[in-house]
Amino acid sequence: MTADLLIFDCDGVLVDSEPVASRVFWQSLQAAGVSISHAEVHRRFTGYSESDARRICLDELGVDDVDRVFARSREHLYAAFSRSLQPMPGIDALIRSLPQRKCVASNSTLERLRNSLGLFDLWDAFDPNIFSAEMVAAPKPAPDLFLLCAETLGIDPARCLVVDDSPHGIIGAVAAGMRAIGFVDPADPREGRRAVLADAGAMLVATGADELSRAFDAVLSAGPHPHPARDRQDLTVLV
Repeated sequence: MTADLLIFDCDGVLVDSEPVASRVFWQSLQAAGVSISHAEVHRRFTGYSESDARRICLDELGVDDVDRVFARSREHLYAAFSRSLQPMPGIDALIRSLPQRKCVASNSTLERLRNSLGLFDLWDAFDPNIFSAEMVAAPKPAPDLFLLCAETLGIDPARCLVVDDSPHGIIGAVAAGMRAIGFVDPADPREGRRAVLADAGAMLVATGADELSRAFDAVLSAGPHPHPARDRQDLTVLV
């Protein structure tokens, strides 16, 4: 297949922000008296928009003052980003090697994107085509954000290829009529991520930037009308 637009998630794909963010948010929940492990916070909140995370805090964890938890988290998160955040290993060079048009589609707020991706030259590789869930009625896993990217840039959704590390992103991409590659951070402590992303609808899954590069080579060099089921089997072997 060919692709006229490559759409990248940010957290966990472009920047290694998820371990930092889950640790800071866990500390904020602890300060609010919520008994929950760091691992459980990472599992339950990673990949969700702030609106969905607020709903989980209120409805599932019974947090009394959700606003205070998120305010404390923001207060400490951006300082933590400035101290320790890094681009995902190898992703900067890969992004700059791709000739296709590119954009970011993130469930993060624009403020958070400026304080994470905005710390690095990678921001300039996408600016001004950086899209946040704040811009649409429904965040991932709804297709709204991906459709906004395609509409804004004038690209047929069928000619867009999404890279996302969350099943929410993969589900949203497929619902938008796009193909999707699942991405796994090699250091991700959660088990079974490749299977989770494949089950969500990813045509293949790549671990790390080197595998993602090979995945692009495989997908973008395939025939004009590849068969989805065959692609998932054959291309997974290549990565």
